[in-house]
Amino acid sequence: MALRRKKTEQTPALPTAGPAALETTIGPNTHFRGDIQSDGGIRIQGVYEGHIDIMGNLIIADGAKVIAEIKANNISISGAIKGNIDGNMVQILKSGRMWGNLTINSLTIEQGAYLRGQTTMHSDIEPPMIEAPKRKQTTKSKPASAAIVDVTPKPQEPPNTNG
Repeated sequence: MALRRKKTEQTPALPTAGPAALETTIGPNTHFRGDIQSDGGIRIQGVYEGHIDIMGNLIIADGAKVIAEIKANNISISGAIKGNIDGNMVQILKSGRMWGNLTINSLTIEQGAYLRGQTTMHSDIEPPMIEAPKRKQTTKSKPASAAIVDVTPKPQEPPNTNG
């Protein structure tokens, strides 16, 4: 008899910020209120309210609820966040919900995800200059010739009623 494992959906791995990987986990049955500062990464599976200022990555797991101002390196969102984010890269996965403004370098939004807010990119890239098409210059310019066209209607002959 063969046993089959059920395929589980996992949060995509974010690039790590140096040697500091995920050091802290707020579990699914935990409600935490306060401020967090860390050089490492955090995974939130429960409920969190406050401020997050970390050097590592932040993972908001499916089912998590976060109300916070967030500053982190890379942020992956599968749960719900209400608050502003300042970071390098943000991924909003298909179950992710985000209400707030983003100030970031890179943004990925999967189909089915929700984002309501304003997004500002860190880099100052200027938009391309848009100019009207240039006309071709001819070597000899000839004056346009004008022709007179008669547009007066010509009288129509009455239909012949003789049979």
